[in-house]
Amino acid sequence: MKHTGGEDDVDAIGNRKIGGRGFGDWYSLETEIKIGKQYSMEVERSVKLVQDPVVNEYVNRIGQNLVRNSDAQVPFTIKVIDSDEINAFALPGGFFYVNSGLILAADEEAELAGVMAHEISHVCARHQMRQLTRANIAQLGTLPLIFVGGGIGYGIYQAAGLGLPMTFMKFQRNFEAEADYLGVQYMYKTGYDPQAFVSFFEKIQAKEKKKPGSVAKAFASHPQTPDRIEATQKEIATILPAKAQYIVSTSEFDDVKSRLAMIENRHKVLDQKDASKPTLRRASTNDKSGDSGNNSDDDRPTLKRRPDGDSGPQN
Repeated sequence: MKHTGGEDDVDAIGNRKIGGRGFGDWYSLETEIKIGKQYSMEVERSVKLVQDPVVNEYVNRIGQNLVRNSDAQVPFTIKVIDSDEINAFALPGGFFYVNSGLILAADEEAELAGVMAHEISHVCARHQMRQLTRANIAQLGTLPLIFVGGGIGYGIYQAAGLGLPMTFMKFQRNFEAEADYLGVQYMYKTGYDPQAFVSFFEKIQAKEKKKPGSVAKAFASHPQTPDRIEATQKEIATILPAKAQYIVSTSEFDDVKSRLAMIENRHKVLDQKDASKPTLRRASTNDKSGDSGNNSDDDRPTLKRRPDGDSGPQN
């Protein structure tokens, strides 16, 4: 295969100009990280994070393996939200959240990796910043730029229960297609079976039809339509050379999923037991894995790439 350095050149992942700045993107990487950091604080003030170190380490490791095999230009901070809703989303600057409901809905590690790779792709291609630029252009002269005057603007996505702009939660059709295209490549390069990408989204569609409301509205707003499934299958067949082996799942995934299920069930029992009693919960000042709201950027990971030829996930 001829190496062009374009989106279809899988061997050039990490050295491609994906989401490069131009007229369609006004924002520097530094500004992107600053915006993402501010919104991550909004998220963490309104959700409950899973504090279990085993679950967090595992999910973070899956995500960081994908990031190292992606076109990411920013480091990623990955956390797990304690929520039954099937959802995952990445904010600008690499602030990435995975709901516990998504982990429990996956049957294999490759399925979880596929969803995470899709969301990582939105950041790699700078979809949020490109949409934000378009919103600013459309409303130039009538609305202040986002954050000017400290305001949070452009259609807050209240349905998700988070103070996030629609810009960050619902992408245009062409951006979703590009995230499909790149996400499949990232999971393939990391060693996962790319077919799991399609199968999981098909499964999610069926689950939402059977039990409406189980999938977060933001996540359900971009289902794998037949044309996108066909495009992904074509991509797998044409630009991803077949491998002798793929990672489909691991015993560690099964262990973590079982552990998470026990944590979730325990929380539900306690919540039902204390439902009639008023409670006041505060974040412990000694909670090393929580966020006191004044963390510095010192805990942000650095972005490290694998040497060429080493594309399998580390365990």
